[in-house]
Amino acid sequence: MPTATLRNLFDETHRAIKVRTAHHGRNAEVEMRDILGSAVRPSERVRFGSALSALSRKARLINADFEVLKQARDKTPATPMSFE
Repeated sequence: MPTATLRNLFDETHRAIKVRTAHHGRNAEVEMRDILGSAVRPSERVRFGSALSALSRKARLINADFEVLKQARDKTPATPMSFE
């Protein structure tokens, strides 16, 4: 896992991190990882499962539609590719 060093942190920021670590009951390293992670991975991002769910709702698919697709699917095993 990559490592980062943070220099010249403002005193106010350092105090706020200390308060936050005490409040959450964890050490400063874990707290800063959490802060950085939430800053670069916003909660508004679209997740794959949510996108698929929205797509099926938009197409007005119901469970019965998926059952029909499952029954119509070719169930014969795939033939392995030959490299000879």
